[in-house]
Amino acid sequence: MTRQQFVKLLLKRAKGKPGTRGAAFAPANIALCKYWGKRDPDLNLPVNSSLSISLGKLGTHTAVKFAKTADRIFLNGKPAPADFAARISNYLDLFRADGQFFEVRTKNNIPTAAGLASSASGFAALVKALDQLFGWGFNSRELSMLARLGSGSATRSLYDGFAVWHAGVRADGMDSYAERLGSTWPALRIGILEVSKARKKTGSTSGMNRTVETSELYESWPAQAECDFDELRTAIAAQDFPMLGKTAENNALAMHATMLAAWPPLCYWKPQTVALMQKVWQARENGLELYFTIDAGPNLKLLFLNENQAAVKALFPNVQIVSPFQNPKA
Repeated sequence: MTRQQFVKLLLKRAKGKPGTRGAAFAPANIALCKYWGKRDPDLNLPVNSSLSISLGKLGTHTAVKFAKTADRIFLNGKPAPADFAARISNYLDLFRADGQFFEVRTKNNIPTAAGLASSASGFAALVKALDQLFGWGFNSRELSMLARLGSGSATRSLYDGFAVWHAGVRADGMDSYAERLGSTWPALRIGILEVSKARKKTGSTSGMNRTVETSELYESWPAQAECDFDELRTAIAAQDFPMLGKTAENNALAMHATMLAAWPPLCYWKPQTVALMQKVWQARENGLELYFTIDAGPNLKLLFLNENQAAVKALFPNVQIVSPFQNPKA
């Protein structure tokens, strides 16, 4: 099944009528168990299931309406770069009628294409806005499947808190969707250490494809990822922070190991990235319960509990701290 056929099949479930405008926000998400590798590139069906935590108010605001003569794509108040605009227009091709154009205004309050999941929040926000514009009336599961076609990780950005993306087994992708985990963890904190705002030289999709095609280490990835997925769900249910932190950090390092073994080798890290990792490891040796995860980019995300927030802030004065569950007592 092609993505065009998938969309056509899903749109048969639409209930409402088109409006004049749609606007929505979607949070960025950080994968604790990573999505890395596709069993169907056209439908963005993953090799393994994944699990993420949202970043609260950090993410993407998007507004969309119909345009008269051509697509008009804006990013952070300015005409979007050509590659960004082309990616959005190509995605909109899945939904447009003949002679139909769109104006899309998207604003990220996180760096774009720097390994902080801006494409995930971007496509999730766009899908939610399109749902309003077209009056589809889709539920979150259906929207997550449509967001998946824009960016795999976007399927998880439909939700606040913990979200799981089920890899599924069906060839048509109808069982590959995300849903929210019911568990909350008010004391959990995410710390963002921004190493670079620059756009990545190698995009996540290109890097993923190179890794799958050339890395001998990738062969062991799917089994480890599924094991990590199960362990993270267990850790969340038991509120076992050391288990969560160790599993998430190990999962991230394993993913990057497959990239380093690709050819040509793929390394998203900067020297400062490695220095920050070593600082975390030293802090943990000194007794601080602190872990990290890192996506396909140079920026580190710290995992810690509220009780250690002051200590983390002292070690990393420039850290941006996110409380995913917004505990009013924190």
